Amino acid sequence: MSDSPQSLPPDEYLSAEEITTLHDILQQQLAEILSESKEELHDLTEQREVDADELDLAVSESNRDFQLRLADRERRLLRKIQRALQRMQNGEYGVCESCGNPISFPRLMARPVASQCIDCKTEMEQLERPKRAFV
Repeated sequence: MSDSPQSLPPDEYLSAEEITTLHDILQQQLAEILSESKEELHDLTEQREVDADELDLAVSESNRDFQLRLADRERRLLRKIQRALQRMQNGEYGVCESCGNPISFPRLMARPVASQCIDCKTEMEQLERPKRAFV
């Protein structure tokens, strides 16, 4: 996935400069997540010291659970970034997966991993909203 922006196919809706900008942002996010993940993994796998009392142990476990939840979120974002870079390589980036319309450059700048235009994403979130109330 370390393709240079110059090796990417031309995009139907985005200029070469816009693609290069978005590619660089995605690559930077990818590198940051991988670097942070290595540090977090090291911290999580270090042998924990024996805590002095039950409260210290409870706080340590709570912190560990929180770190694991963050790591899971980062793992999901990592997959989205890799998928966006693959879509870029395939010439499919910037096209809504739902309706086939272009995803605007400002939307992609705000959320480079976006795979839907704002209209389709809004509609999908509205359809999901009632389901969340019962979970």
